Amino acid sequence: MRHVLAAICVLLPLAAFAEPPEIVAAAYSAGRVSVTLAHPDTGWDHYADGWQVELEDGTVLGTRVLLHPHVEEQPFTRSLGNVVIPAGVTQVFIRARCNVTGWGEDRFVLSVE
Repeated sequence: MRHVLAAICVLLPLAAFAEPPEIVAAAYSAGRVSVTLAHPDTGWDHYADGWQVELEDGTVLGTRVLLHPHVEEQPFTRSLGNVVIPAGVTQVFIRARCNVTGWGEDRFVLSVE
C-alpha cells in the first residue's frame, strides 16, 4: 500500500503540469470540420489524442481520434467529414483532448452559418 501511495504522490504533480491542447482555429464547410491544435506533445507519454464537435448542450456530433503524437508538427490541422449539423443550429463547439489530462474544459465556438 505504501508503494501505491508513493506512486500517486509522484504522478499527481506531473499531471498537474500537463497542458491541455489549445484549439487555435476551426472551420466548417459542407459537412467537414477542420481543427488546428497546438499542444506540447512529448511523445507517446503525452500528446493531443482527439477533438470533438458538440452542440451547446454537450451532444457530440462527431469525434476525431488522433492516433499518434505530433511532436515535430505544431500546430497541426486535422479534419472530420460527414458532420451533420441539425437544422437551425448556427454554432457548434469544439473540445480537445490529450491522453494525460483527458477532455479539456474550454470549448472553441465555431460558426456554421
